[in-house]
Amino acid sequence: MSTTTLEKPTTSAAVTPYLTDWEAFTASLGRGEPEALRMLRKEGLERFSSQGFPTLKQEDWRFTDVSAVAQGSFRRATGAVPVTSRALEPFVFDGALRLVFVDGFYSAELSNLIALPEGAYVGSLAEALTEHPDRALEHLGRRARTADNPFVALNTAFLRDGALISLPANAVIEAPIHLLYMSSDAATDSEAIVSYPRNLIVAGENSQATVVETYAGLGPGRYFSCSVTEVVAAPNAVVDHYKVQHESHEAFHLATLQIYQERSSNFFSHSVSTGGALTRNDVNAVLDAEGIECTLNGLYMVTGEQHVDNHMRMDHAKPHCNSYELYKGILDGRSRAVFNGRIYVHPNAQKTDAKQSNRNLLLSEGAIANSQPQLEIFADDVRCTHGSTVGQLDEEAVFYLRSRGIGAEAASSLLTYAFASDIVQRIKVPDVRRDLEEFLFTRLPRGEVVRQAV
Repeated sequence: MSTTTLEKPTTSAAVTPYLTDWEAFTASLGRGEPEALRMLRKEGLERFSSQGFPTLKQEDWRFTDVSAVAQGSFRRATGAVPVTSRALEPFVFDGALRLVFVDGFYSAELSNLIALPEGAYVGSLAEALTEHPDRALEHLGRRARTADNPFVALNTAFLRDGALISLPANAVIEAPIHLLYMSSDAATDSEAIVSYPRNLIVAGENSQATVVETYAGLGPGRYFSCSVTEVVAAPNAVVDHYKVQHESHEAFHLATLQIYQERSSNFFSHSVSTGGALTRNDVNAVLDAEGIECTLNGLYMVTGEQHVDNHMRMDHAKPHCNSYELYKGILDGRSRAVFNGRIYVHPNAQKTDAKQSNRNLLLSEGAIANSQPQLEIFADDVRCTHGSTVGQLDEEAVFYLRSRGIGAEAASSLLTYAFASDIVQRIKVPDVRRDLEEFLFTRLPRGEVVRQAV
C-alpha cells in the first residue's frame, strides 16, 4: 500500500507573494459578502500557507516538478481584458449554452444563455454568491478539500468567480453547457497572468445535463490556470462532463475535478489534454451510495517538452457500484506523461466492479511515460482489474500498410489515429468530437491521408 507523505514545505519564499497578494485581493472585495465565503477563503489561504508548493519528495508529486510554477512571477488579473467574439470563434459550439470567462472574469457580453427549466441556475458563481448565497454556499468547498492538495487550497484562497450550475429535481437541459475559460495575452514582460476558475455543478434528483469545460489561451505566452470543479450528483442524476485543455504550450495548468455521487447516479467524464507546458489533472470521485456508475476517460497528446500528469482516485464507499477508467496517451519529442490511478474499495463496498486501464504510445525515443495503476481493496466480494501499457507502434502493422503503397509517415499516422479513436468515438458531444478529430488530422504527419481514410 502506498502512502502519501506531506513534507513540511521548504518554499516559503515562493508562497510569500501569494500571501501578500491575498491581502490586496480581499481588500478589493465588497463588504457585503457572506461571512461563510470569507471564512472559506481564509481556510484556503491557511492551508496553502502551511503546505506550500509540493516538491518531488512528496509521493503524489514525485514525477511532476512544479518548481517552475513556484518560482514563476504571476500577476492576478484585476479585470477582464476586452475580447472580441471573433477571437472566440475557434472555440465556441453552435447551439450550446455558453459562459465565457476571460482571465477568470465572467463576460456577459460574450456569453449565450437561453431559457432554462424552472428553478435551474446556470451563470456566474460570483453573481450567484451575491443573489443566491444560500444556494451557492450549500455545496461550495464541501467536496474539494483544501487539506489534500495545495492547489485546491490556493484556488480556494482566491475564490472569486467561475460557473454555478444548479439543477432542481427532474430538470433536464438538452443543450450542452459550455464553460469557456480564455487566458488573454495581457502578460507583461516580467509577469504572467494567473487565474483561479471555480466551478460548482449540483445536479438534483433525476436531473440531467451535459457540461463542457474548455481552457485555452488567446496568445502563445506563459500564464497559470489554477482551477477547481466540484460536482454533486443527487440520486438518479445523470451528468456528462467534458474537459478540453488546449492551453498555450508555455502555460501551466493545474486543476482538480472533485466528484461526489449519491444513489443510482451516473457520472461520465471525458478529459482531453493537448496543450500546456505543464499540466496536472487531479480527478477524485466518491461513490457514496448503492447503484452508482462512474466513468472516467481521457486522452492526452503531447510533444516537445510538454509534461502532463493525470492523478486519479476512485473511492468506492458503498456496495453495488461500478467504475470504469480508460486513459490513453500519445507522446512525441521529449514529452513526459504521468498516470497515477488508485481504486480504493472501502470495507463495506461489497459487489464493487471497478476497471482501470492506462495505455501509452511513444512516437519518439525521447518520450517518457510513467504509469502507476493501484488497487487498495478492503472488501472480499469485489471484481477489480487494472493495467497499463507503454509501447511503440507495431512494426508489422506499419510494414503491412507500407506494402499496400502507403508511405511511412501516413502509415504511422493511421495507426496512431486508430490508437486514439477508441477514446474519440466515446465522446457524445458532436462538436467536441469534431474538434478533437480536426486536431488529430492537423497534428499527425500526412493527416490528410488519415482524414480520407476514416
